[in-house]
Amino acid sequence: MEGLGVFDLSGRVACVTGAASGIGEAAAETLAAAGAAVVLGDIDGDGADRTRDRIVDGGGRAVSRVTDTTQSDQVSALLAAATDEFGRLDVMANVAGVGSYGDVVDVTEAELDRVLAINFKGVFFGCQAAMRVMGPQGSGSIINVSATAINTPVGGLSVYAATKAAVAMLTQSLAVEAGPIGVRVNTIAPGFTLTNFVGGHLRDAEGQVDPAEMDSYLKLMRDRSPLGEVCDASDQANLIWFLASDASRYVTGQILRANAGQSITW
Repeated sequence: MEGLGVFDLSGRVACVTGAASGIGEAAAETLAAAGAAVVLGDIDGDGADRTRDRIVDGGGRAVSRVTDTTQSDQVSALLAAATDEFGRLDVMANVAGVGSYGDVVDVTEAELDRVLAINFKGVFFGCQAAMRVMGPQGSGSIINVSATAINTPVGGLSVYAATKAAVAMLTQSLAVEAGPIGVRVNTIAPGFTLTNFVGGHLRDAEGQVDPAEMDSYLKLMRDRSPLGEVCDASDQANLIWFLASDASRYVTGQILRANAGQSITW
């Protein structure tokens, strides 16, 4: 396969968690535009349905399921929807995740458990369920989502960064296990990306953000980039597309970064 054809996903089936918004939403729409049938999971069922409807209205193939990724049976059911609806599974994108802010001394056990469950266990369950389908097929690409926070320690992000570091190591360990049976496993490590995650630490008790504070924060993020830019969800979705496609057929166990260079200057 030559030229742009290596990016063609026609005939393939992709599952995306966190598909109701942000990077997951962008990834689902990008993979569908490349020709894949997509299965969308999110705890926000209405949001996942909206993503599905846009894909279908645009001529793509998509189904959506309410999925709490902290529950292994629900993740398994989501992948069963892929094989039931479309007959196979070629791509598993474990995108669902949450932010967490607070100094170590202030983090409650409940918050620790919440973030570990979503950011690490949810990815683990997605990998596990995907391997049970892809292993017998002898092919597939698993794509996880880590973060630039694994490279650049920042106070107040300890729990978030720790879970994303765990995702990176899970990815590399699984790549060693999965390679001999034809399955590739990689992770993207987004830098600051304009999604609904943005400014979580700036929100007050009612979830509101002062516009001036947000503008100052965005300027700080741009100033920390050699490009003077911040990423949006499509930048991360394009990396997921690359890892889903034959353009990356010899890429496994890697951490790919779209972060406008933040991790080299922070």
